[in-house]
Amino acid sequence: MTSTDNRKAELLSQPVEHIDITQFDARPIIDAWGKMSFTSRDAARAAQILNMALEDEKCSTWLIMAGSTGAGGCLHVWRDMIEYNMADAVVATGACIIDMDFLEALGFKHYQANEIPDDNTLRSLYIDRIYDTYIDEEELQHVDGTIYEICEQLEPRPYTSREFIYEIGKWLAAGNAKKEGSLIQRAYEKGVPIFVPAFSDCSAGFGIVKHQVERRKAGKPYVTIDSGGDFRELTEIKLAAGTTALFMVGGGVPKNFAQDTVVCAEILGHEDCEMHKYAVQITVADVRDGACSSSTLKEAASWGKVSTVYEQMVYAEATSVAPLIVSDAWHRKAWKKREPRNWAQLFKA
Repeated sequence: MTSTDNRKAELLSQPVEHIDITQFDARPIIDAWGKMSFTSRDAARAAQILNMALEDEKCSTWLIMAGSTGAGGCLHVWRDMIEYNMADAVVATGACIIDMDFLEALGFKHYQANEIPDDNTLRSLYIDRIYDTYIDEEELQHVDGTIYEICEQLEPRPYTSREFIYEIGKWLAAGNAKKEGSLIQRAYEKGVPIFVPAFSDCSAGFGIVKHQVERRKAGKPYVTIDSGGDFRELTEIKLAAGTTALFMVGGGVPKNFAQDTVVCAEILGHEDCEMHKYAVQITVADVRDGACSSSTLKEAASWGKVSTVYEQMVYAEATSVAPLIVSDAWHRKAWKKREPRNWAQLFKA
């Protein structure tokens, strides 16, 4: 082993451990926060709204994700929302689903950066940094290659991101998973569709591009991603669901994509489609640039997307508050009485 190999092994020596919401009861903390002020009270109200949504028999709850909480130790929080019937659909960035969850499904890890040398040094070692977390670039390139291999096995035609991720879940469940119980695999097994509206903006993109370039050179048809189909399918879920709740971690494209289904339904002639009834957003984004990573929830009401009766912004770093909010919901057990929606059945031929 060379000195470079030794240095890399030294930096990638402490894997991130994912928090388990079932192993601690956050209810006393959430109850105490509700009697406080500032972000504590906001987070307590967010937990209350999530529980209201889960208790509402007519409501379908969607998990919306952006950012790097999966790499930071929350992968099992999001997986368990699916496992315990607290999320009926997922809308996320490609990084959340492919670079983080699929990476670990293939047996790889995220690592704590207990020291951070010069980033050019990290580049020379093929280590990618997310704040104080590391990913082995060689392992991430294995993800790229695996996506390429999956593309090669599929019928060459357009796929929505939901269809493509379904195929990944199917591939994992067929005995290819090195880590059991990934978010992708559990979603596949439980009929929970996952949408990634900017699917090529992650390791999936590299694999798809390689597949397309090679097929084009050979004069053969190839797999493509149907962005418009994504929007149509998620809108179809909104129309089938009726009452909906958005539990949003971060913002950006996934948040706006999920919110826009109400407007899309109206454009399609469904003027009676109700706005998302419940909405929580956990974010550190600011409003002064006119965005807050795709508008505040109250602002979204002006576009006809979100009702302002049960909405709550929580300005906090998500790994610090989201596990407590979801643990609170798990321990209050409203999920046990919910009927699984199995929205994946909408798209069965």
